[in-house]
Amino acid sequence: MAVDENPASGMGFRRMNVIRYLIHFGVNPAALAYAMTTLGSAMINNIFSFYYVKLFLNKYKISEGAFHQSQVVYMVWNAVNDPLFGYLQDNSRVPCCSQRRLSILYGAPLYSLAFLLAWFPWRSYAPDDWLSGLHLMVALCAFDGMLTFVLLAQCALFAEISSNHKNRLRLVKYSQVASLIGSSSVLFCGVVSRNMEDFTAFQAFTVLIAILSCVCMLYTGFHSESHFDNAKESDSLMSVEETSHQSACSFSMLKTLMWQILTNRDFQLFVLMNFFQVFILAFFNNFTMIFTEHLIPPDVLPSLAKSIMYGAGFICPQLLVLSCQSLLHGLGYYRIILFTFCLEAGMAAIMLVLGPQHYYFLAFFLSVNMVIIQASFSLFGLPLADIIDTDMQNYKRSSPLSSMVFGTNALFTKPAQSLAPMIVLSILNQFEYEKLKDAGIDSNPSARESLRSIMFYLVCLVPMCVAAVQVLAWKPFSIRNSHTVDIKYIDN
Repeated sequence: MAVDENPASGMGFRRMNVIRYLIHFGVNPAALAYAMTTLGSAMINNIFSFYYVKLFLNKYKISEGAFHQSQVVYMVWNAVNDPLFGYLQDNSRVPCCSQRRLSILYGAPLYSLAFLLAWFPWRSYAPDDWLSGLHLMVALCAFDGMLTFVLLAQCALFAEISSNHKNRLRLVKYSQVASLIGSSSVLFCGVVSRNMEDFTAFQAFTVLIAILSCVCMLYTGFHSESHFDNAKESDSLMSVEETSHQSACSFSMLKTLMWQILTNRDFQLFVLMNFFQVFILAFFNNFTMIFTEHLIPPDVLPSLAKSIMYGAGFICPQLLVLSCQSLLHGLGYYRIILFTFCLEAGMAAIMLVLGPQHYYFLAFFLSVNMVIIQASFSLFGLPLADIIDTDMQNYKRSSPLSSMVFGTNALFTKPAQSLAPMIVLSILNQFEYEKLKDAGIDSNPSARESLRSIMFYLVCLVPMCVAAVQVLAWKPFSIRNSHTVDIKYIDN
């Protein structure tokens, strides 16, 4: 991690003191600085993804049409902003965009503010109010825009802090500890607000979490460095004539760089596999609470038990990844990810055979699925970092296209975040979910039983089919043994 050692710089001295203090206690300063953004983003991302669908459907009573319209706009913006921000961060001469830590430093406050948009209604919404649809559209686009800007910079840091596999696993380890702490926000939010029944307490908790999240990410902005930031800082001093010439060539350069990334076969396979991972992750994040409320009676799992179950689905993935560090060193991420797909498909098949009456096993199945899917998703930075390394070697680049690779991946995978809730809500509404979600327990037993039945089949068949496709997409991936290579290029 680069440090300003100019005696005239008070900031440089403060950073040196912080680094010495951390090293004294056996903490890796670069890994800690990187992980603080994971901590901050985990606090708000998990709450947002877990609660926003239920909030707008059940409390704000958004119409299905407005929900779909918002998701379509979100899907387009979600896909487009990633490669655009990626190109901007890899090629911009403006320090707040081109330097990873500055992108996080300036983006963090806006990111935390965007998180709060969803939880405060713009007025008292009537059922099917058009303004609730606009509210959802703005909240989704603003939150994802700032999430993309900040987390693309962090993803680039992952690839650029070091190319050594051991060092990258250290980043994964620190990041998982941070994510473990940050993911507990869902558990505490559920307990404090009684799973959003006390909406005022829920709103107060989100404000507190937004402040804590911002502080954590600012730490990364002040203390983290990419090895390539210094080179970019020098490049930013280029002459006006060079800047003008580069602007004229920027579109041509963008097309060339995009083509080089898109024609990488390993990148194509990873994107296909990752698309379905994002889909199944959104499926469980957005609907686990809804499925649980309809499939498991309250006398079987009381509210507190459900809060613990939801919290475990966000906390346990990090524990699983941390406990598998030796396997990541020995087997590598390729085999572990492949195994998780087979396990997901096998568990879904068993649950389908057992049927929906086994409530405790169903609760266990929902929780374990969330854990396995999120845990394997936490490893996806490793194959993408290897793809970035390979791209840098193949094209002999002076610095890696880290943000562009992550952004281009997101261009194709992020739409799954919108497709999952749109498809599932459309299916549920075919079985009168919109009418039955607020109806009494004894109202129309036949319709309610049909709704429970389709929910159970969705819970079993969706992960089974998705995992089968992922196995087929992942098996040809060729970068399988990077864990056996110490250094692929020399760290600066």
